[in-house]
Amino acid sequence: MTTVLVLNSGSSSLKYQLVDPASGEALAGGIVERIGEANGRVKHEAKGEEIVRDLPVPDHGEALRIVMGLFDEVGPSLAEVGIAAVGHRVVHGGEVFSAPTLIDDDVVAGVRDLIPLAPLHNPANVTGIEVARELLHVPHVAVFDTAFFTTLPKAASTYALDREVAAEHGVRRYGFHGTSHQFVSSAVAAHPAVVEKLAAEGRGPETLRQVVLHLGNGASASAVLGGAPVDTSMGLTPLEGLVMGTRSGDLDAGIVFHLIREGMSAEAVDTLLNKHSGILGLSGVGDMRELQQLVASGDAGARLALDVYLHRLRKYVGAYTAVLGGIDVLTFTAGVGENDRRIRSGVVHGLKFLGLTIDPAANEARSDEPRVISAGAAEAPLVMVVPTNEELAIARQAMDLVEA
Repeated sequence: MTTVLVLNSGSSSLKYQLVDPASGEALAGGIVERIGEANGRVKHEAKGEEIVRDLPVPDHGEALRIVMGLFDEVGPSLAEVGIAAVGHRVVHGGEVFSAPTLIDDDVVAGVRDLIPLAPLHNPANVTGIEVARELLHVPHVAVFDTAFFTTLPKAASTYALDREVAAEHGVRRYGFHGTSHQFVSSAVAAHPAVVEKLAAEGRGPETLRQVVLHLGNGASASAVLGGAPVDTSMGLTPLEGLVMGTRSGDLDAGIVFHLIREGMSAEAVDTLLNKHSGILGLSGVGDMRELQQLVASGDAGARLALDVYLHRLRKYVGAYTAVLGGIDVLTFTAGVGENDRRIRSGVVHGLKFLGLTIDPAANEARSDEPRVISAGAAEAPLVMVVPTNEELAIARQAMDLVEA
């Protein structure tokens, strides 16, 4: 067996998964939470059992040492599973990193230089990389959230700012959740129903027009033509685009200046838009399950939050259908997209003019497999649910690079 340890270092957390990239099996995984706080928590799952421990985790170094200890104590033993590489999720690669990259000191310095573009994420990514390189003496590979979108057409990636200012400060649309969008759009293209649809219409895979909705606490949309992205909703940062759990998504930039002139600091506005807006700001809860419960109870604020959320989603599906010149597949993925049937039906409602429909029974069914949930005629666009697996995607990209 050959495995890859996938690490996702957040500002106060460390998520990890040990993956067999050949079979796609996750042999173990977990999360270390509340790093740097007095009371941390570690959850480690292996062999169908979950170990939960509360203990101090002062920094990422200690977090990774705790994880290594759990592999030794609970299993599987890292010495016996043939680790070939460590794959690191890195949020922002800027215009420097456009593909999975073997990590050396220069790469670490490059990720550190991009901190101004991702001040909430890249510092933790750098820390996680540095600690892991000290403890695990195997090749380390950085897989960048922005990489899939580095080939966006200039018309999609360019903001209408003064071009010299934009160039000086690296301002462009970078896009995020790229690993997920790439994994899901590739799975869609290979699905038998999609292959059959294209063949029946006498078309090749290079003509496949997809809109992918990655809906979790963070949310993003992409338009993918023939496997290549042509637009995406997140921009310079993950703040732009869809309404999210705590992020506002699209808004008039003048709101920022208005709030600052009214006395809020730039830092306070940043916190407002990233951590106290979106579903949380409109309803008081940031979790979609809690929001649905409030809606069912008749809460007017929750109903408005849901309406705003769905309105933004439908608007993006319509806009991206125009960008693509039509739509062949609309795909839902990530926590909300995969599990909330009401969100899926709410998005498709009102888009019948695009040929999009949902089969209620198929929409109700739960499955871990990619599936079609539409009910239209053979020539109509498909609506699909495709579970994302960013850890597997990172593991396979890391392994491909190491083998090459």
